[in-house]
Amino acid sequence: MTRLDYFLSRIPNAKRLARATSIVTAAVIIAGCGSVKPVVDETAGWTAERLYQDAKTEMNVGNWNGARTRLESIEARYPFGTFAQQSLIDQAYINWKDEEPEQALAAIDRFQKQYPNHPGSDYMLYLKGLISFTPPSAALSKVTRQDPSERDPKGLRESYEAFNDLINNYPDSRYAADAKQRLTWLVSTIAENEVHVAEYYYSRGAYVASINRAQRVITDFEGVEIAEKALYLMYLSYDKLGKTDLRDDTKRVLEENFPNSAYWDQGLKTPKNRLNPINWF
Repeated sequence: MTRLDYFLSRIPNAKRLARATSIVTAAVIIAGCGSVKPVVDETAGWTAERLYQDAKTEMNVGNWNGARTRLESIEARYPFGTFAQQSLIDQAYINWKDEEPEQALAAIDRFQKQYPNHPGSDYMLYLKGLISFTPPSAALSKVTRQDPSERDPKGLRESYEAFNDLINNYPDSRYAADAKQRLTWLVSTIAENEVHVAEYYYSRGAYVASINRAQRVITDFEGVEIAEKALYLMYLSYDKLGKTDLRDDTKRVLEENFPNSAYWDQGLKTPKNRLNPINWF
């Protein structure tokens, strides 16, 4: 006999009380389970059109979660109709607005694979460019005044590729003009990023690496303003390496293209960027 059995045997009606308590507890649990109602999908049986109209209503009031649920239902229940095509376009848009860039890009990717010749393909490329053009961290740059060229250039390059594809494949698109404007800024900003890296290498004594990065700006980004600084960095790096012929050639090119360059007097200590270009758009 265990100690518990011994204890119960010494109390009158203890076993009966324990048995009754167990029965009552079980009954309560069963009653509780019975009161849980199954989840009912209020949209069961809805047509694709009704789901889409409801999604549009939610979008109009900024209820992104509600709209997303309806649009995902269309894609799942009616994957081959015109509403499914439009639902992917709208999913990409609301995920972008809801600061869910990964989900937005996933919707664009599905759309491009399933409907490569869709009339809305130009818009999807434009939206893809916007998603990478203004990542969530860009909002902070309005406060910190951080130069966008100092950030990781991965998003900038992805945005460049999307806008460039839009302009090349859909030159008459209603979004082409704005894409060109953004592309001009992107080229300049990516080039500035290369110069930031070149300057970093120079400050660490990695002069060959600095030259290679600066040279990339000259060859790959024609006409950018930052080319002046790239040439000056090349001049300094060649001088440090003792390559006087290349140094003098670089100086001649710099003086021909930027005859009034301030770098000869101020060196690399240039003032911060005038205005944060992220606020232009």
